[in-house]
Formats: sequence, structure tokens, C-alpha cells
Amino acid sequence: MRDDKWLFQILDEVWDKYFLDVPQDNDVRIVWGRKARTRLGSIKEESIVAEKGNKMHPATIITINSLFKDEAIPEYVVTATVAHELAHYAHGFSSPLEQKFDKPHAGGVIHQELARRGLGSLEKRQKKWLRENWREYIIKHFPPKRRRVVIRWI
Repeated sequence: MRDDKWLFQILDEVWDKYFLDVPQDNDVRIVWGRKARTRLGSIKEESIVAEKGNKMHPATIITINSLFKDEAIPEYVVTATVAHELAHYAHGFSSPLEQKFDKPHAGGVIHQELARRGLGSLEKRQKKWLRENWREYIIKHFPPKRRRVVIRWI
């Protein structure tokens, strides 16, 4: 079952296997977001309340598209999305680490980072599955809305 625990386990496995050299200098959380047609995941930094006490501290929140709860979506698509967001974290975007680039996707830096870490083939599989299946999946789960035609007389 794809629940919060399953999602955290994906994050933990990806970090331990591919991003072990990246220090976790703040609290990093992963959550399910809203169902979305185009956004697979996102990363942001925000202040949260510490579990003990009322003191606020910075945390990184990785949000994953809730459509990925559906087991019809291959697990490697979710794993590649989590790896993509961790590459942003490693580059200093939405993390306390030094920012390495001006823009998060400039010059294909995410693609290069994933390839350097041995995730290139996973990224290719993800992109292939998305190219071949995502449009149909979205149409099935987000049927086009009928538009109401309004005629206005001048």
C-alpha cells in the first residue's frame, strides 16, 4: 500500500543508496501533495514547529503528486521523482546547503547529477513511461470538463 510510510521509505532508500555524501543539515520531510496533471514533485523550505516545544525551525518539504499512490504507476517513476527532488536539495535549492547554480534546471544540471549518481537509466525509464502512458492516465483521471457557452448580445 502506498501510504506515508511507503513514501518515506522511498526517500530513505534513495538517500542512503545514491545521496549518502549529501549532508542532511535540516529536517527533511516527504508528503503527498494534490493530484496534478503536470507537477510530479516539488521541494520547498519552510518553518515548522519542532516536535518538542513550540520553537520554529527550518525544514525541507518534498511533495509528491498524490496520483502516484495508484499502484498502476510504476514504483520506479516515484523513485526517480524523489531522486530528482533530492538532486535539487544537493544543489542547495530549498536546503541549507550552498546553492551551486543560479537556476535549478540550468543546462540540464539535474539530468547530469542523476547520471553521475548512477540514476541515469532510472531517469530514462521514468521519462519513457511518462511519454508513453502519462497522457492517457491523466485523461482517465481528469476527464475534460464540458464548457458552457455564454452568448452575450451587444
